[in-house]
Amino acid sequence: MAGPPRQVTAVRELTRMSARLQELAYSETPRGTISLRRRREPTLDVDVYEVKLDDEFLMSSLFTVAEIELARLGLAQTRGSDLDVVVGGLGLGCTARAALEDPRVRSMIVVDALAEVIDWHERKLLPGADDLVDDPRTRLVLADFFAMAASDDGFDPDAAGRRFDAVLLDIDHTPRHVLHPDHAAFYSLDGLRRLKGHLKPDGVFALWSDDPPDDDFITLLDGVFDSSEAHVVTFANFLTGGHSANTVYVAR
Repeated sequence: MAGPPRQVTAVRELTRMSARLQELAYSETPRGTISLRRRREPTLDVDVYEVKLDDEFLMSSLFTVAEIELARLGLAQTRGSDLDVVVGGLGLGCTARAALEDPRVRSMIVVDALAEVIDWHERKLLPGADDLVDDPRTRLVLADFFAMAASDDGFDPDAAGRRFDAVLLDIDHTPRHVLHPDHAAFYSLDGLRRLKGHLKPDGVFALWSDDPPDDDFITLLDGVFDSSEAHVVTFANFLTGGHSANTVYVAR
């Protein structure tokens, strides 16, 4: 018995692909075309949320262990209670939501340079967005984190010079592989000293990186902060059948 015509088979395949992949948001920005999409990962039978800037993948909900550990490792080094925290880079919200799990956090400013990313959360297009945006401790700020870090006014638009207990940063791929050339100055002695000026005494700076620990960057941290440590965070990678690793730097 003959099967369905090729055209019908092609339409059915496209329908299945459409069901597995959905573009939730798409915008042209000065930095390129940014998009948020949801796809079904058949191997794990889960929905995966991905962010692309032009053709470059920025983040995926498949691998968020290190982004969560960025908050946990950074806040573990803070002292006292009633913590005021800055998160640089909203992304899928993993670091920010993990920070809110610490009951000592009384306020959190999340800085992102893309209005579209903030809009995704405010429209609750992402899982867990409710927990983030509806928490009274959270304030989403549309701004350039690196310009704020370099300024005297700092990270709170309503309180110039305000200092914080922790700054948790996840924007660039690594201190060497930055998303925009303007970011490079931050990863220098002068840039890190300016960042330190926005921290309270015993404040903590924590940074996510996609590369293994960088000895040169650790030397920079040691030249500015009293102590620093590079934590290697490993996680299962079903794509390779093995494990992958990110680095979380913590300096105080």
